[in-house]
Amino acid sequence: QVQLVESGGGSVQAGGSLRLSCAASGRTFSSYVMGWFRQAPGKEREYVSAISWRSGREYYSESVKGRFTISRDNAKNTMILQMNSLKPEDTAIYYCANSQCSGYGCYVQNSQIFNSWGQGTQVTVSP
Repeated sequence: QVQLVESGGGSVQAGGSLRLSCAASGRTFSSYVMGWFRQAPGKEREYVSAISWRSGREYYSESVKGRFTISRDNAKNTMILQMNSLKPEDTAIYYCANSQCSGYGCYVQNSQIFNSWGQGTQVTVSP
């Protein structure tokens, strides 16, 4: 129903910045929450950040809080993840996702509430 395409990944040195974009198409009116997850080699997929599509309320994992900023442009159906002060441990494949879940019972760090996923984009941070 909702198609997602990530872009902006690449390789940078520690302390550098990258800007990831996620373009949504299809039934975007069904989007309530959109978020970012990442998976590093040999590790489990982990929650990074999320945003309420309509209100713009932001959520961050403890590992990226203060360094990453999530935002959205409703008119362009685009979600942005600005990543600053990157660390080698940020190296991973980053995925954007969409959820139709709403209300207080929806925990954005739970990957199971997301039913649409992008193809992923590689982020590599060198020491």
